[in-house]
Amino acid sequence: MTRLSASDARKELAEILNRVAYTGERIILHRRDKNVAALISMEDLELLRRLEDLVDNEAADAALREPGESIPWEKAKSELGLS
Repeated sequence: MTRLSASDARKELAEILNRVAYTGERIILHRRDKNVAALISMEDLELLRRLEDLVDNEAADAALREPGESIPWEKAKSELGLS
């Protein structure tokens, strides 16, 4: 994976975007030697979103399997101050 300083990335933005978009290269951006962001292709972003959804769904399924009484949504909202 390529690692570039934010200032270098700024100078070469068009080329970097082409590398990410057309070759799928992943690029880490850093400032003062600390990683601060990553540039990834839209395909990688969509994969990440699907993985997050999968993890969220598994957590929800696990919560539904927990023993105990269910709390109605309106009551939960009220207790959390969301209504």
